[in-house]
Amino acid sequence: MESPCILVCSIDMVTGYCFGCGRTREEIGGWTLYTSEERRTIMAELPARLATVERKPRRETRRSRMARERDEA
Repeated sequence: MESPCILVCSIDMVTGYCFGCGRTREEIGGWTLYTSEERRTIMAELPARLATVERKPRRETRRSRMARERDEA
């Protein structure tokens, strides 16, 4: 299944979009329930959404935590 997820799972509190993929919480939670066409429609909107979010998450993301833990090991 195609997904825009890049493991930067943190929501911008201003826009409601994920910093990594641009989806809303509702879209992330229901992603597997959408048809392929619905997913493609949402994915077409993501670049414009990502342009509206702050570029830095307010908390440590999963990806940055995993990189930090790998570097510390």
